[in-house]
Amino acid sequence: MKALVIALFAASMTFASVAANAASCSAQAQEKKLAGAAKTSFMTKCERDAGTACDAQAAEKKLNGAAKTSFTKKCKTDAVGN
Repeated sequence: MKALVIALFAASMTFASVAANAASCSAQAQEKKLAGAAKTSFMTKCERDAGTACDAQAAEKKLNGAAKTSFTKKCKTDAVGN
């Protein structure tokens, strides 16, 4: 039981940190005052990192098919923060 509680806590903390970090790609670019090629490069890397994190979350939730597609699409959209 302790292991389950610890695992759920760790998963929620990971999700919270990923969501907090990933949800601010646009905000981070604005804070850094990026423009042009630097902003494009930063956003591309941020989106790629968010996609990796979203895929990992989908795998943790054992999602497949349409559920996985829907989850990862929403997760990536939220991560970019347009």
